[in-house]
Amino acid sequence: MRNILIATCMLLGITPALAADYPTRPIRLIVPLPAGSSTDAIARVFADSVSAKLGQQFIIDNKTGADGAIAATEVKRSAPDGYTIMLASNSAMSGVPALRKAPPYDVAADFTPIVNIGRYNFFLYVNSDVPAKTLSEFITYAKANPGKLAYGSGNTTGRLSVASLAMANGLDMTHVPYRGEPPAITDLITGRIQIMMATSGIGMGHVKEGKLRALATILEQRSPSYPDIPTMAEAGFPDLKITAWAAVFGPRDMPSDVIATLNKAFREAMSDPAVKQRMLEQDITLTPSTPEELGDMVKQQLDIHRKIVSAAGIELMP
Repeated sequence: MRNILIATCMLLGITPALAADYPTRPIRLIVPLPAGSSTDAIARVFADSVSAKLGQQFIIDNKTGADGAIAATEVKRSAPDGYTIMLASNSAMSGVPALRKAPPYDVAADFTPIVNIGRYNFFLYVNSDVPAKTLSEFITYAKANPGKLAYGSGNTTGRLSVASLAMANGLDMTHVPYRGEPPAITDLITGRIQIMMATSGIGMGHVKEGKLRALATILEQRSPSYPDIPTMAEAGFPDLKITAWAAVFGPRDMPSDVIATLNKAFREAMSDPAVKQRMLEQDITLTPSTPEELGDMVKQQLDIHRKIVSAAGIELMP
């Protein structure tokens, strides 16, 4: 039976990838954000753990730019054999389809959901020279300085969060996009931009050093790691509904046994005490799932992102 299956696949031009054999060579894990980002840190922690479980090396390949569309497009075009997969965030899988008139891919049709990884915690940061210690004080300050302030974004969550805040409060601020959070946070520290929404892993160290100030968290409840920082709702902005998430995807039409192998390995990694500790340090809440559960979540999040883009009055890109 196995030989017949292989022969049939060869005739159809399909490379078989059976669970009994997979993986037999290194696996490329594409990351749509730069080295030093929270997503890159997550990828490297899981790459080490999953490599040990599968007996093959994971090669991290950072493909940055276009809110993750460059990385996602490469995965879309890859062979569905399980040797090219992606650790994607909602920027690539929710933001790009919601922000473009003609997205370069169909999230539901062009990718195989493998496993949900977790939820990021984002904080609203301001430069320490900004005379605002609370969100309401910042809104007052921004209203008094129309057109003089800039907000940066290294991902879709960062952009949509501050855009929603600005729209709801009538703030005139300039948006400055970056190819990831690390360069944006550098400009925030130096004062080239004044505010941004970014992950805790990229910004809280600078808060502790006094270079930045954290005004609120995107979480529905205060972070156990930083309990003194209020939620956006507590700070006076209850309508922010963005969920920032990370998950693993592959190209469409991946064999079910390969999907199952990867899902099992990643879920086992999430039970590893060392991985749990590293995710705690990154302020990531782990959310293991089946491929089907991830697929349902992606559809729901895409709908939410589209509604936020519309409500914030953001003009769609080509």
